[in-house]
Amino acid sequence: MMNESVKLLLVDDDIELCELLIEYLGTEGFDVCAVNDGESGVKAALSGKYKLVLLDVTLPKLNGFDVLKKIRQESDIPVLMLTARGDDVDRVIGLEFGADDYLPKPYNHRELVARIKAILRRGRPVQAEGAAKFLQMDDLSLNLSNREATIDGAPLELTATEFQVLKSLIEKAGELISRDDLTQVALNRRLTPYDRAIDMHVSNVRKKIGTRQDGQPRIKTVRGAGYFYIRP
Repeated sequence: MMNESVKLLLVDDDIELCELLIEYLGTEGFDVCAVNDGESGVKAALSGKYKLVLLDVTLPKLNGFDVLKKIRQESDIPVLMLTARGDDVDRVIGLEFGADDYLPKPYNHRELVARIKAILRRGRPVQAEGAAKFLQMDDLSLNLSNREATIDGAPLELTATEFQVLKSLIEKAGELISRDDLTQVALNRRLTPYDRAIDMHVSNVRKKIGTRQDGQPRIKTVRGAGYFYIRP
């Protein structure tokens, strides 16, 4: 149970499901507002009123992917995609567009709450005493107090999940981190069969940070094992 009511936005055209989730998530300490089409979802998500968006893929006016793209153009608010069970393509596309995680329908309500809480934990800044805490690697700098990242002094636009993935890799630079362990430490959950979330997040981070100035990669993939940040 959350200490204070946390405002969530639910974007889904299934009105009965929305009513059910509003009631259930309310018992878990969440204040849920539901909208039933994509255009309304974009407007509400960018209003600054909510801590997280629960976003269905199939929506009228704008589908979930278009909604996510428009949100990511202006905001890094956490987004949990709700996808059809077994539709791996939807999951991959959602993660490529910047979703923090996905959950296939029909889902267990306890699992939904666990995913929401895990995503919200990723976005919490470190409570540092005195000066801000930083991680520095190459020309990358991570401010752990406000979760801002820069590369060669320029702001680096990362979602809370991408920040956590990069932080986890840098903290163990030069060491191989298995997919299982990286999922646990960066996504706050266990790796499940056919789960590609961590792979897509690493891919997104790799694209955003690019290569070193000499053209050498920063992150190495060890096929079938995991990832590590290459020390300079």
